[in-house]
Amino acid sequence: MIQVTFITNDNKVVTAPEDSNLLRVSLREKGGIPFKCGGGICGTCKCKIESGLEHTDEIKAKEKRHLTPEDFAAGYRMACQTFIKGDVSVSWVPLALRGR
Repeated sequence: MIQVTFITNDNKVVTAPEDSNLLRVSLREKGGIPFKCGGGICGTCKCKIESGLEHTDEIKAKEKRHLTPEDFAAGYRMACQTFIKGDVSVSWVPLALRGR
C-alpha cells in the first residue's frame, strides 16, 4: 500500500494500492480534490504533486489540453489522468478561489 496526503484537506493521509488513480482515491477516501467530469475533458481536477512526482505515471494527451509544459515542470497534473506508484502529497486551489 502507498500513502496519499491531501495537503489542502488538512493534510489528510490515506492508503491505497499501488497503481491507483489519484482522483478515484480522492473520491473513495473523501480526499477533496475537485472534479466535474472525471474523464479528462474539463480540467477541474488540476492539482499539484507537492512530493512524490516521481511516483506518478506518464503525462497523458488529455492533460496536455489543459496544462502547459511549465505546469508539468512545476508538478501539476490532472488527478483523473494520474496513476500513482508510490507515496505522494497533493494540493489544489479550491474551486471557490479559482478565477480570482
